[in-house]
Amino acid sequence: MSGKYVLSQCDRTGNMVKPWLKAGYECWIVDLQHKPGIHRDGNLVRVGADLLTWEPPILPWDIVFAFPPCTDLAVSGARHFKRKGLPAVIHALQIVNRCVEIADESGAPWMLENPVSVISTHWRKPDYSFDPYQYAGYLDDPSTDTYTKKTCLWTGGGFVMPPVRPVNISHAPGRSPIHLAPPSAERANIRSVTPMGFAIAVFEANSRMVRVT
Repeated sequence: MSGKYVLSQCDRTGNMVKPWLKAGYECWIVDLQHKPGIHRDGNLVRVGADLLTWEPPILPWDIVFAFPPCTDLAVSGARHFKRKGLPAVIHALQIVNRCVEIADESGAPWMLENPVSVISTHWRKPDYSFDPYQYAGYLDDPSTDTYTKKTCLWTGGGFVMPPVRPVNISHAPGRSPIHLAPPSAERANIRSVTPMGFAIAVFEANSRMVRVT
């Protein structure tokens, strides 16, 4: 029986759950950048909390997503690891571990997203990887997603990887505007935004699954 509930961890924008919201699901997005506490806006529930201490409500989740911060995990920033120190990496991996614990305990299909990162070294290799342009064909206007940014996925619980609908990229290889974003307080947020084409594709591939309880 479907519960029509979605949980998205370390999710500031809520892009990943937009197709589910449109279909009538109650969607919980949890992130430290939200206002502390639980705040409802129709079927969208924003939770401002630290995932290392937050306990999710017991609900029949239909799918669980996780986007643990990549600042201290991504291989692209490895040159800074020594300066940041081992505690930063350990803390980042603790968040990954907690995201996976919550996902596994839900019994639902789940997906954890990160760029090429040390997760592969300290846990396991990703199950899938993609670039945003490969799913831009799911959009009425694909121009927003016509870029490259290798993104890795660790999945479980019967998560279905959607088929690609690629379009031509809008920049020279290796010159993605995401990668070239200038330094700023919002740079990490800009680089971590979920491409909408992929979000729609995941919804179409996974929303028809029937949860057995």
